[in-house]
Amino acid sequence: MTESLETDVIVLGAGAAGENAAGRVVSAGLESIIVESALVGGECSYWACMPSKALLRPGTALAEASAVDGSREAVSGSLDVPAVLRRRDSFTSNWDDASQVQWVKDTGIGLVRGRARLTGERTVEVTDDAGTRVTITARHAVVLATGSVPVEPPVDGLADVEYWGTREATSSSEVPGSLLVLGGGVAGTELAQAYARLGSKVSLVARHGVLDSLPAPAAKLVIDALEADGVEIHGNTSPERISRDESGAIVMDLPGGQRLAGDRLLVSTGRRPALDGLGLEELGLDPNSLRTDDSGLVAGAANWLYAVGDAAGKVLLTHQGKYEARATGSAIAARAHGEIGFGEPPAYSRFTATADHTAVPQVVFTDPEIAMVGLSPKDASARGIRVSETSLPLSVAGSSLFADGYTGWAQMVVDEDRGIPVGFTFAGPGVAELLHAATIAVTGQVPLDRLWHAVPAYPTISEVWLRLLEKYGL
Repeated sequence: MTESLETDVIVLGAGAAGENAAGRVVSAGLESIIVESALVGGECSYWACMPSKALLRPGTALAEASAVDGSREAVSGSLDVPAVLRRRDSFTSNWDDASQVQWVKDTGIGLVRGRARLTGERTVEVTDDAGTRVTITARHAVVLATGSVPVEPPVDGLADVEYWGTREATSSSEVPGSLLVLGGGVAGTELAQAYARLGSKVSLVARHGVLDSLPAPAAKLVIDALEADGVEIHGNTSPERISRDESGAIVMDLPGGQRLAGDRLLVSTGRRPALDGLGLEELGLDPNSLRTDDSGLVAGAANWLYAVGDAAGKVLLTHQGKYEARATGSAIAARAHGEIGFGEPPAYSRFTATADHTAVPQVVFTDPEIAMVGLSPKDASARGIRVSETSLPLSVAGSSLFADGYTGWAQMVVDEDRGIPVGFTFAGPGVAELLHAATIAVTGQVPLDRLWHAVPAYPTISEVWLRLLEKYGL
C-alpha cells in the first residue's frame, strides 16, 4: 500500500543546501518535507568539510607552534593519531544524525527517509529500504538538493581495485603506512597533507599540476609545503594502469616505466551533480545539462522545479550551496505568497543568488592556506574587463609575529575602467580569516579610493591590504 502526503515544498536531499532551502520556506509560513536516503546533514557534515578540516587542523596547530621561537621548544613528539581521529569523530557526531534529525523536527520540517524519484509535475515517489512507498505532492515546488558524486577517471584496472574516495579517506579509522593519491585538486591536496602529517608515506599523482587552476605563486607555496611534509609529487602525468601485486599492495604504473606502490589508494578527481535516477529524463529534462536561473528555477520545468547547491552544478562549495538555497527558498515563498512573479527577480535581491557571477569565496585549508574570491586576471579578461594585477610577498609586521620565517603571497585584481577590485588571492598561514573582508570589497564593488580609508589594525596580517594599495599606486 502506498501512503500519500501533501505539502507546499518538497526538498530532495537533507544536506546543508536542502536544510537551508526547507528552513527558509518554513520560516516564511509554508510547509516543507525533506526526503533523504542517507544521513540527515549530508556530505559536508559527515564526509567532507567538517571531518577533512578536523583531520588537517591538529597538524596545522602543531606546525604553528613549532614555527615560533619560544613555543617550539615546548613542542615534543608527533601527533597523537588516536586523539586526532577521536576529535574528527566528534565533529561528525560519530556518523549519527540524531541531532540533525531533531533540528529538522524542531524547525517544523517533515522528514521522509528513502530514495526519491520524480513521477510527474510536483510529484515525488519515495521508496525506503523495506520497499515501502510514499507519494508526496507539492502545492508549489520541488527542490533538487541532492548534492554531488565523485567522478571516476578512466584508468585501466581501477574498477577492479578497491580504493578510497574522499568519503573513505575522511572517515577512516586507520592511517595507512603508505597512501597513493590520484588527483591534485583541493580535496586531494588537503587529504595528502593531512595523511602525511598523520604518518603516511604519501605519493600524489596529478594529471596537470597540484592546484593548477589557482595562481602559480600561491600553488607553489603549497607544493613546497607538501614536499617538506614528505609528499612525493608526480605532476603532469596520469597512471596507465592500476592493479594489485602479489603482496596485496596497490600498484600505479606511470608513463616511462615508473611504478608507485601503496597500502591504500585515494581517488579524488572531481565531482558531478548527483541527478541520476531522479526521473528527470521522463520529464523531458537532461540531467547532464540542467540549467537554472538565479532564483534556482530549472529551465523547461514549468515553474515548479528548482535546483540548489552541487545539484545545480554551478559552484560545488557548501557555503555557496547554502547561499543559493536561502535565495531559492525565499523566492519560492515569495512566489507562493504572490509577492513576485516567475520572471527572474532583480539581481542583489534576497530572491537571487548572484555571487557565482563575480564573487565566489573559496579556501584551500592546507598549510599554508590559499584564500581567494572573485575573478583571476585571465577570467576577467575573458569577460572583456580591462584589469590590472598587483601582487607581492605577504610580508608585514603581523605575519612576522604570526610565525618566524613566515612566507606568503597576495594578489589584487582591479577593474581599471571602474576603479574597483574584482578579485583577491591570499596565500600563507592563517590567511583564511582575511577572506571575508575581500569578499565584501568585491561584492560591494568598493572603489579603491574608498578602500584606501579602511585602515588595517597594526600589527596584523591584514596590513597586506595597505601594502597592496600602496603598490597599486594609492
